Amino acid sequence: MANEPAELVARVVAILDRLGIPYLIGGSLASAAWGTSRTTADADLVVDLPATQIEALARELESEFYVSRGAMLEAVRERRSFNAVHLESPFKIDFFVLGTSAFDREEFARRDLHSLGPSDAPRVMLKTPEDTVLRKLEWFRKGGEVSEHQWKDVLGVLAVCRGRLDEAYLDRWASELEVADLLKKARQEAAS
Repeated sequence: MANEPAELVARVVAILDRLGIPYLIGGSLASAAWGTSRTTADADLVVDLPATQIEALARELESEFYVSRGAMLEAVRERRSFNAVHLESPFKIDFFVLGTSAFDREEFARRDLHSLGPSDAPRVMLKTPEDTVLRKLEWFRKGGEVSEHQWKDVLGVLAVCRGRLDEAYLDRWASELEVADLLKKARQEAAS
C-alpha cells in the first residue's frame, strides 16, 4: 500500500535530503528497528531546521500533509515540535527541532544509516539503540513513569541488542539525564 508508514516516512526523508535538512528518526520507529516492533500512528523526526528552510519544507510537504507554517516558525524559534498530518490517513509526523543540550547534540551526531524494513528498503538516518533507550527513559520519567509503550520499547531494545550496546555510554548519559535508576531496573527486567 502506497501510504504505509514506512513509505510515508521514506518520502518525507527524501524531501529532507533534497532540501539539505539534517534529520534523524527516533521514537517508536527507532525502537522497532533496534528492538521489537509495535503499531504506531506517527513518526518522530529530529530536524536541524533553520528558519530560512521553513517555507521550502512546508511547500514540499503540503501536497500530502497538512502543515502550519506558524507552528513551524514557533517550533524553530522555541526549539520545540510541530507536526505534519497526512491528508489521506490518520498518520502524522512529529518534527522535533534539534535542541541545544549536550545530549541533544551528541545524540544527533551519533545517528547512522539504517534500513527501516527489508534489505531493499531505503536507508535512513536513525537514532542509535543507546540513544533510543536513553531518550525513551527520559520521556518515561517526564510522563510520570506510566507509559507502558515507552517502557516496553526500552525493554525490547535492551533485550534484542544485548551484548552489542555501548554500556559505558548508556551509564554516563543515564546519570547525566537522571534516569540511571530506570536504566538499572530496565536492564534487570530485560535480562529476565
